[in-house]
Amino acid sequence: MDSKEEQLNLLIYKSRCNGLATWDMVNSILASSARNNPADDITGVLVATETQFLQVLEGEFENVNATFERIARDTRHDTLQLISFTSIKERKFGSWAMHGIGLFDLNRDLIFRLCLKFGEDNGNVRFPSTMEDTMALLDILLSEENQ
Repeated sequence: MDSKEEQLNLLIYKSRCNGLATWDMVNSILASSARNNPADDITGVLVATETQFLQVLEGEFENVNATFERIARDTRHDTLQLISFTSIKERKFGSWAMHGIGLFDLNRDLIFRLCLKFGEDNGNVRFPSTMEDTMALLDILLSEENQ
């Protein structure tokens, strides 16, 4: 393992949206990520409902930490909860500067199944508070996208 791999980290956080999130807001965040993340070798995924954000960042410790500090100052959200900040051997979301998943218009059956598994929050899926559950949610959402 080279030293670059040893420095690879994964950060997961969730937060509450100030106001209601829309696809336009999510697309604005994704556009900013597409501009900024490649220079810092940051990859990841952002999931949004009308009231919550869940984001995974991957990269070297210093870059992930600095990116999270910028995100924490963003006034579009508050009540940030750090779920995990840990070393990883390889990226799970390496092909995306930032991939976006909006849970705004999912089919009712999928929302029902996700709410049964992860809980419900004001009619939306409750975002998990553990790394394991977050990765399980992302696996489900990404497999649904690929169908």
